[in-house]
Amino acid sequence: MKILTFDIEDWFHILNHSTTRTESDWGRYPSRIHGNVSRILDLLDETGQKSTFFCLGWVGRRFPEVIRDIADRGHEIGTHSFSHQLVFEQSPSEFAEDLRLSIDTLSDIIGKPIRSYRAPGFSVKKDDVWVFEELISAGIEVDCSVFPASRAHGGFPEFGAGYPAMIHTPSGSIKEFPMNTAWVLGKPLVFSGGGYFRLIPYNVLTALIKRSPYVMTYFHPRDFDPEQPVIQDLSAMRKWKTYYGLRTSERKLRRLVVEHDFMSLSEAEALMDWDGVARVNFGLAAPVYT
Repeated sequence: MKILTFDIEDWFHILNHSTTRTESDWGRYPSRIHGNVSRILDLLDETGQKSTFFCLGWVGRRFPEVIRDIADRGHEIGTHSFSHQLVFEQSPSEFAEDLRLSIDTLSDIIGKPIRSYRAPGFSVKKDDVWVFEELISAGIEVDCSVFPASRAHGGFPEFGAGYPAMIHTPSGSIKEFPMNTAWVLGKPLVFSGGGYFRLIPYNVLTALIKRSPYVMTYFHPRDFDPEQPVIQDLSAMRKWKTYYGLRTSERKLRRLVVEHDFMSLSEAEALMDWDGVARVNFGLAAPVYT
């Protein structure tokens, strides 16, 4: 099972950086969302591939035609929050209001309910499991926020294996499609999206995909835009991670979707035997995995 997803945000939506943190900061940068999203949609049209797009509500409010174009071309729309803030920096009430605004904005544009969610930066940590109750309360049925390894924006290595699971809370249950990992030198390695995709050589990437029974991808429009401006006050390491591999990434993506069979999130959800997956119970003194 290989799932193709994109996180729809603009090139300047870089997390945990002082000059790209808030909506007031974003006004200083020119948008490149139209051309970058069209590039992805055209590639998917040419290869006959359907995908799931986790869209910022902020993008929907400013550029509803972008969201409408994604939906009109037959792709699934989920939410990536409204204002692209790290979950672990939000209170439950702030998170709930941001989520409600994103759902309302996107559903009004496409005329359909929003059923799926991915947190900005996969920023749900072990102390933030209240998020799943808020998602359930808002009508979200499928989550893709768990990153079952350590990372700069949090990560949730305590979640366990990177395979689909049912999360149970006092408010109800939600289906979880986490990021997948491969064990390399005794450590879990994420390889199938974002900067990892751009950094890892294609032959290594495709070998890891072939040996993985479950693959969750995630890409951003900026991952395929070699002409985007450089944010000069990023650290040297952050610049390298952000801009490495941009000139070859679109060709790499095209080869990936041609050589492997991918599906959208809703297609994967329909194929899963949800009675047979792991059950993760939150709401007790500690998570219980069965």
